[in-house]
Amino acid sequence: MRLSVWTYEGPPHVGAIRVATAMEGVHYVLHAPQGDTYADLLFTMIERRPARPAVSYTTFQARDLGRDTADLFKSSAIAAYERFRPEALLVGSSCTAELLQDDPGGLAKTLGLPIPVVPLDLPSYQRKETWGASETFYHLTRAMAGPMAPAAGADRPARPEGQAPSCNILGPVALGFRHRDDVYEVRRLLESLGVQINVVAPMGARPADLARLGEADFNVVLYPEVADTAARWLEKTFRQPRTHAVPIGVGATRDFVREVAELAGLDPEPTLASLTPRLPWYSRSVDSTYLTGKRVFVFGDATHALAAARVATEEMGFEVVGLGTYVREFARDIRAAAKAYGVEPVISDDYLEVESAIADLRPDLVLGTQMERHVAKRLGVPCAVISAPVHVQDFPARHAPQMGVEGANVLFDTWVHPLMMGLEEHLLGMFREDFEFHGDAGPSHLASASAARPSASGASPASDSPSTESVADSSSTESASIPTAADSGVGVVDAPVWSADAERELHKIPFFVRGKARRNTERYATERGVPTITVETLYDAKAHFSR
Repeated sequence: MRLSVWTYEGPPHVGAIRVATAMEGVHYVLHAPQGDTYADLLFTMIERRPARPAVSYTTFQARDLGRDTADLFKSSAIAAYERFRPEALLVGSSCTAELLQDDPGGLAKTLGLPIPVVPLDLPSYQRKETWGASETFYHLTRAMAGPMAPAAGADRPARPEGQAPSCNILGPVALGFRHRDDVYEVRRLLESLGVQINVVAPMGARPADLARLGEADFNVVLYPEVADTAARWLEKTFRQPRTHAVPIGVGATRDFVREVAELAGLDPEPTLASLTPRLPWYSRSVDSTYLTGKRVFVFGDATHALAAARVATEEMGFEVVGLGTYVREFARDIRAAAKAYGVEPVISDDYLEVESAIADLRPDLVLGTQMERHVAKRLGVPCAVISAPVHVQDFPARHAPQMGVEGANVLFDTWVHPLMMGLEEHLLGMFREDFEFHGDAGPSHLASASAARPSASGASPASDSPSTESVADSSSTESASIPTAADSGVGVVDAPVWSADAERELHKIPFFVRGKARRNTERYATERGVPTITVETLYDAKAHFSR
């Protein structure tokens, strides 16, 4: 564990709170000092939940360390049971209380509570929030469904003839990125196939529902980071197969339908024929300026990052230049995908390392978390959020899924609009000082009105305002061949400094080739030992690389 201004994940007990809060009839007693009681803020402010998270804290203070903190935990557990009357109780320690070694699980067993008590041993100094959610769901599943398990080696009973196949939907939790809306879309897909939903968990499930998990024919794993461990245990214990396709994007949704149909013994064709996403047509019809060949950097949890990379390349015409995740438990999957795309994987939970990778690659679009949104804004690169961690604006009141047919449509809108609006902002800035199109100019077809109003800069139409021709010429660097430092054989020296005039001139170049123009100019100046880049240097570099 290390201190950081920003962090992709909190400690594992936050993951446990996400599971407890998503469920009904579950309460979490957390042995924690007063400073670790910030979960209310996460769930009520960011996710805008109408109720407090399902957690009680012992909230011991420094003066309590001189007496028995174990007694404080036991009294807190009894008070939580009497107040909330849960059907199952989770108990554990926060990262700070873990140092006291009070053993909340053992202490809770001595209380003789008339409900299942599930102890959570979550090593805060080795693991993170997503892993904590996975472990919590796994232990709850074992505690509730374990007593219903068939004898070892027994065959799974055949489904009665005429009975519709059923499945469990596993993985959605509180504070999950669009989990509520994803579940709605996946339900529609499954019902269109003729599959009944047995249990959705953790979101909305009760402990008694977890006891019924073994009744389903198979499991649909929507978010492997949370549900994979529990699904593996169910597969081993109840002989329940599980899905592997995650329906994010058109191609993955079709793969998901086919996989579910095979597990359920159903015909997928009627459902496949009914899928009419707008994304493929929109991607083909939109101006190639916005899409074709755009260089994208993808970062997030493994599920969303892998799905986004596939959609970007196969369905949007983008080129993936960077791919990474902060969930180290799924680093192998990211590395395999990165190798297939021919890029270097970024496996890190340090946002500064991710920022450095983005700055080096200079992509045209960043698909990431709220951290990458801040980084991209600082670097002047368009960005769309595809994964947790997210902020309040990514929990919209409207229906905005990532999965299924409607999810594919949402992806198109979310990813393309930053590029389109970025171009619009560039054009507005480019013509801001134009004698005819500035904000104070009158209608162009009324000469008297135009002549009566001064230009925005106060200059006459014949003034030396930048011409659109020079901007168009600057953008020709898009097609220039760009030698690398290795090609030139020149060693790396101190980066040249941009003069204010050169920076202003650079920003007249369209945003989608501005990064390339900046790189070319800096390389040109470095090779010639030019310490300060001026407007003349910028145009000399343009002429050099345009040959």
